[in-house]
Amino acid sequence: MLSIVSTPIGNLGDITVRAKETLAKCNAIVCEDTRVTGKLLSLLGYPKKELISMHSRTSKRKVEGMIKRLKLGENMVLVSDAGTPGISDPGYALVSRARKEGITIEAVPGPSAFLAALSVSGLPINQFVYMGFLPTKKGRRKVLESICEEKRTVVFYESPHRFIKTIKELSEVLGSQPSRFLVICRELTKMHEEVVGTTIGGVMVEVERIKLKGEFCIVVGPN
Repeated sequence: MLSIVSTPIGNLGDITVRAKETLAKCNAIVCEDTRVTGKLLSLLGYPKKELISMHSRTSKRKVEGMIKRLKLGENMVLVSDAGTPGISDPGYALVSRARKEGITIEAVPGPSAFLAALSVSGLPINQFVYMGFLPTKKGRRKVLESICEEKRTVVFYESPHRFIKTIKELSEVLGSQPSRFLVICRELTKMHEEVVGTTIGGVMVEVERIKLKGEFCIVVGPN
């Protein structure tokens, strides 16, 4: 069986009982960064497990090796560095391959940063658009312009290094809609969590007060 296990995005207390049981019983854990997952297991007080790294450059041969082990009856867990696997990480490749091979796959749900951001935004989320990380170069402007006429709430991630640039571009693209709401979330569930609600017209003033550390999640209200 392949278990898709969600892990805390910050606060260790957010891990579920079921997630802990699944991690404890599995034969191996497939993860983005073995150091990050190894630290999580240490904090949970678990003995060392076999950790298999999987990233965007992981070879098909390595994936096939995991599939072979699953077909032989091993129980493997897929985790990301934080939150729900398969969202803005390469884990989907293993899940897709396992699905094609008829391997049993189970979800062990839990934390997700963009869902947490949506839940505290106060914006309508009966429908929303998740954009992951915005393109860094090609197609970036086009993606930002698509938000202009979007009738649904939009949510995306941004790194601290590109945060200011993104907010400036967003305020330019949506400059004709100064009263449009947006919420900036930083370090959700962590000690220095910050959630700032503002408008396109006032966002540049708010940005000056926000620390440029940690991961950001930005929620833009519908047009």
